[in-house]
Amino acid sequence: MSDSVPSAVTDDRLSAGDVELHVAGPRADVVLVRPQARNAQTPATWRALAAVPELLGDDVRVVVLSARGTSFSAGLDRRMIDGSGVPGEPALTDMARMSAADLTATIGQFQRAFTWWREVEAVTVAAVQGHAVGAGFQLALATDLLLCADDAQLAMRETSLGLVPDLGGTAPLVATVGYSRALEICATGRWVHAEEAARLGLAQAVVPLDALAAATDDLVAALLAAPGGALSATKHLLAGAGERTRAEQLEAERTAQVGRLAELARLLA
Repeated sequence: MSDSVPSAVTDDRLSAGDVELHVAGPRADVVLVRPQARNAQTPATWRALAAVPELLGDDVRVVVLSARGTSFSAGLDRRMIDGSGVPGEPALTDMARMSAADLTATIGQFQRAFTWWREVEAVTVAAVQGHAVGAGFQLALATDLLLCADDAQLAMRETSLGLVPDLGGTAPLVATVGYSRALEICATGRWVHAEEAARLGLAQAVVPLDALAAATDDLVAALLAAPGGALSATKHLLAGAGERTRAEQLEAERTAQVGRLAELARLLA
C-alpha cells in the first residue's frame, strides 16, 4: 500500500453495489465485497463500478481492482438468469421483453462499468484469485494489467448460456490471445487456469495465493516509481497503437514526447 493512510470513499452507489473504494495518495483500491455470493454481479454492482471514476481524485495514478473472499467474481448473479430475480433489478427475461432501443441503451449503461478502466489516466491493475467467470472474466480483462493467484480459474460462459460476452471483454481477449484462441475459449466456456493465462499473455504474473497482495503492492510501487505524466502518456500511447497506422503511431510518439519535454522544461525552469 501507499505510505498514505487509506481513506474509504463514501457513496450510496458503492454501498448498494457491494463495492468499496479506498484511496491512499496516488493509489486507489476498488474492492468487490460480496464474498458470500462469490462476488456475483448485478446491475447494482455495475452502477457502483461505473461511479468510481468520478470519485477518484486527480492525484490517483494507479487503481487496483480486487475482491474479498475466495473468488474474484463468479459472474452474473444466477438469480438474474434463472428467473428468481434480484430485488429491484430486471432479470434477463425482463430485459428480453424490452424494445431493441431500450435494451441497447440498458446494455450500454452496464458496459460503462467495464470500459473506463483503460480510458482513465491511471494505470489499472486486477488482482484475481479463485473464479473469474463470465462478467468476472470480462471485468478482469477490463484493466490494463492482470495478476493471478495460482488458484485462479477464468472462463467465458456466456455462449454456453445462449448469450454473447457483451461487457467489453471480446476486444481485449482477441487482442491478447488472437481470434482463434479467443473463439475457442468463448465457444467452449472452458476453464483457463492461471498458468495458461500467463502463457497466453492474459496475466502478467502468477503468484501463490498468499503472496497475491504483496505482489500487487510490489507492482504498484514499480508503477508509481515512474513520473505520473510519463506513465499516463505511455499508457495511452501503447493502448492506441493497434488502431493507428505506422505513420500515425510515429506522430503520436512525437506529440507525446513534445508534451513530456515541455513538462520537464517547466519543472527545471
